[in-house]
Amino acid sequence: MKLLVIGSGGREHALVWKLAQSPHITQLWCAPGNVGIAQERLVKNDAPVECVNIGAEDLPKLLAFAQEKKIELTVVGPDNPLALGIVDLFQINRLRIWGPNQKAAQFESSKVFSQNFMEKFGIPTAKAGTFSAAGPAKAFAASLDGRCAVKADGLALGKGVLICTGVAEANRAIDEILVSKAFGAAGAKIVIQEFLEGIEISLHALCDGQTAKLFPTSQDHKRALDGDQGLNTGGMGTYCPTPFLSETELAETGRKILEPFMRGCAVEGIDFRGILYPGIMLTKNGPKVLEFNARFGDPETQVYLTRLENDLVELLDASVNGTLGKVELKWSPRASVCVVMASGGYPGGYPKGKPIRGLDEAAKLPDTKVFHAGTASKDGQIVTNGGRVLGVTALGKDLKAAQTAAYAAAEKICFEGAQFRRDIAAKALE
Repeated sequence: MKLLVIGSGGREHALVWKLAQSPHITQLWCAPGNVGIAQERLVKNDAPVECVNIGAEDLPKLLAFAQEKKIELTVVGPDNPLALGIVDLFQINRLRIWGPNQKAAQFESSKVFSQNFMEKFGIPTAKAGTFSAAGPAKAFAASLDGRCAVKADGLALGKGVLICTGVAEANRAIDEILVSKAFGAAGAKIVIQEFLEGIEISLHALCDGQTAKLFPTSQDHKRALDGDQGLNTGGMGTYCPTPFLSETELAETGRKILEPFMRGCAVEGIDFRGILYPGIMLTKNGPKVLEFNARFGDPETQVYLTRLENDLVELLDASVNGTLGKVELKWSPRASVCVVMASGGYPGGYPKGKPIRGLDEAAKLPDTKVFHAGTASKDGQIVTNGGRVLGVTALGKDLKAAQTAAYAAAEKICFEGAQFRRDIAAKALE
């Protein structure tokens, strides 16, 4: 089977690494890929994974490449190509592709759409309002005493959410998005949600239009610095599973969210095939959805796929074909921890091209995998090429062992300005 993966980050490296283990795969391409992805080889025939210099949002070129190579399944990693309608384009051209179509991708590409859907179909969520003018938005924020999350409607690289603790801060956030256009067209409308207190976790469910299969819980660490201080980022690390929901509570939470979600999709004529990834706050009044994403989380993918025991190709096939009901997800009993190593200055401005040392030493450690995100090759050296550079991931017999192993690997890697949080999984171990 010939596969194409679209994307270039840590999530896509994890997808490629897992897909390459399938005996079904004879050739695998990634567009545009990264240095780590280009080092992967297929288990079936030891063929290298080939990176193709086509951007993830260059839909016409991606289509032409898939047609030329007779790709049998395309796997979409990032949110932007989904929002642009890559799935619809490939399907019109009779190519098999995994991921939600443009209508279904609105759950992530429009927070206004998502909030309205949750309210209409009784999915537990925060009290919220949607606005396109600053005046009414500020009045609503004031009714919440300024304790709120101000969210740009569209896609903003995971940074379009401003958490506010008072009225002045909320007013600044509203002006920043609606008036100063900090997020461009993505901020033409905003959602303001009441501030929810509790423990935040990530849920994932694989969907095939009829059935949704729930993953174990994971927890992302969004803030740049230890103790959840500093600016919001795309995610500085994660671990799986979390101790915050028992098996019974997870099943109940899944039921409260996924049943109305699937019912609402049927009513609205939305054929959701792909990953649904709700961010959840475990409040004293029960779990509530903060927002929906319509693709694998990054860095959640890294911990999920190191624990997943199924053949990923077979799972994605079942998601496309509508046969997930016949499949049982199988997970390793071990825990997984991913520590993101980022460039100095991230999530603000940061330099590129810093040589990375110690990758080979880290790779020799047992049950450890270093996933590349923002890397490039220059003069025969691997160098930094993004904000989030590497996702250092390790399995352990329990969470403490996985955490120890991940940090042992991270300590072997160095590049100028490297920064990473020292408290990934600490909340679970307290």
